[in-house]
Amino acid sequence: MKLLFTLIGLIFILEGLPYLTFPEAMQTWLRQLMEMRPAQLRMIGLLAVGIGLLICFVTLRTNLFF
Repeated sequence: MKLLFTLIGLIFILEGLPYLTFPEAMQTWLRQLMEMRPAQLRMIGLLAVGIGLLICFVTLRTNLFF
């Protein structure tokens, strides 16, 4: 449970850093996101989930990083 809350905290840190350091650039980027079609956003989300799952699998199931 401690690891879960640590990971959630890290997610908040990583998600908040761009807004803290580059707020104007984030506003521009968010406007560009609003102009994208839902299918494009869905594909980007699918790609991000796939990369995240691959990283978790490689980290947990192989000795590549240890």
